Amino acid sequence: MKTVNFLSALALGGLLLTTGCQDKLLDQVNPNAPSTSTFFKTANDALLATNACYDVFHFEGSYGRWLHFDYDLRSDEGFSNSPWTDLANSTRFVILDYNFVTNASPWTEVYRGVYRCNQVLAYVPNIDFGSDTALKNRLLGEAHFVRALYYWNLVTLWGNVPLADKPGDATTRYPQATTQQIWDFIIADLKAAETALPVSYTGNDVGRATKGAAQTLMGKAYMQQRKWSDAQAQFAKVISSGTYALVPNYEDNFNVAGENNKESIFEIGFTDALQGDGQDVAGSSQGCQRAQFFGARQVGWCDGQPRKWLYNEFNETTLDGKPDPRRDVTLISYPMLVYGKTYEQRYADPTTGNFDKAEVFWRKYQNDKTRNYENYFSPIDFRVMRYADVLLMQAEALNEQGQPAAAIPLINQVRARVNLAPLAVGTYDQAGLRTRLLHERVTELCGENTRWTDLQRSGLLDSQAGVSSIAARDPDFVNFVVGKNMYLPIPLSETSLDPALKQNPGY
Repeated sequence: MKTVNFLSALALGGLLLTTGCQDKLLDQVNPNAPSTSTFFKTANDALLATNACYDVFHFEGSYGRWLHFDYDLRSDEGFSNSPWTDLANSTRFVILDYNFVTNASPWTEVYRGVYRCNQVLAYVPNIDFGSDTALKNRLLGEAHFVRALYYWNLVTLWGNVPLADKPGDATTRYPQATTQQIWDFIIADLKAAETALPVSYTGNDVGRATKGAAQTLMGKAYMQQRKWSDAQAQFAKVISSGTYALVPNYEDNFNVAGENNKESIFEIGFTDALQGDGQDVAGSSQGCQRAQFFGARQVGWCDGQPRKWLYNEFNETTLDGKPDPRRDVTLISYPMLVYGKTYEQRYADPTTGNFDKAEVFWRKYQNDKTRNYENYFSPIDFRVMRYADVLLMQAEALNEQGQPAAAIPLINQVRARVNLAPLAVGTYDQAGLRTRLLHERVTELCGENTRWTDLQRSGLLDSQAGVSSIAARDPDFVNFVVGKNMYLPIPLSETSLDPALKQNPGY
């Protein structure tokens, strides 16, 4: 079933609700617009407001477009050769304009989403739901989860950010928190969500946050803090629940037909049914723009490409002697029939035909099997969390606690799905399996917004030696400055408004 796009039935305009009348003539509030004093009255009001919390995920600054640049293309998986110089530079750790769109737009949209969640958590508790307290608790749980996911993006991209935990207005200045305070806030939100959310949904509610989604994100949050045993406990809940499983066909995690399958833990619902301009009005586009911007040359903008080392990373053959099937689901390379044409080796050496001079393009999340072009309205849901990631993170958590033998069977579940030979128990010590897991994760999860946080967690970004090892496969990392480029600069528009807001080090 297609994930519900919750805001399509929401008639709340921009939903940045006003807080009452003002006494200046030119500052009058539209009397026909909903306000916090007139809107939060009924259970249906609460449902609509909770739906609006999700809707920011569709915006250009969120999973609709720019987050994929900040996570996938800044990592060693990708790069940009866009003719838009500032865009290309933003993936090369050369950011001269702190208000540039890949920085300022995600910041703005994330805090827009946080604001909506704060409204739900502040005003819905006062609404009388009658006997339906389960719905009330569920909606509050959804708001806690969605806010935690927004803060996940904030803390992994910017680090020390303002902690907005309640509704405010244009004059409100929230205190800047440490990364640890943000992680603690995320964990508290997810504990509340875990208690309130159901295991699953039916009908039009499919796609909402679930208990398993809260547990998985909590495990991921513990992983980024290197709290391995706490992470293990959360992933164990997800694995033992029996709710999730690997789907037989790897490709079904990245197409419309496989949306909300057994492997999907949380995904952002997109549709190409609405193709209007604007982002925050009823009836606006709810298609994902990633496919257009990452689309291969001649069918999309090609503003984001994968690094060629990724192609070579798929270096194993299956038990029946075929290439790892994930390679051709993930990447377009010569010669492949996609978008109704055979992609040629555009830059092959005329003498040797060396593939190192050929281009590679993204295929994951592209519409090559249903179209011969890309546009701004991809209907493919973006899978934020899926079960294969849980298995590999649990393996990592066990290995970091000195249990490589217990980790390997989890890795082998992921390998078995694509018919790769199992890793032998006893072959790897902790250090060896740590390196192996980086390979296993990138071949399974590349192009899914996971590599940047993997690099953060690995410690490779903490030393020049680690950064140099990455630069050997991604020359953009020559520009990476240890102690600076772990995080994006806080937008200048924000530090100008709030003098107490300290810029990230090095900017």
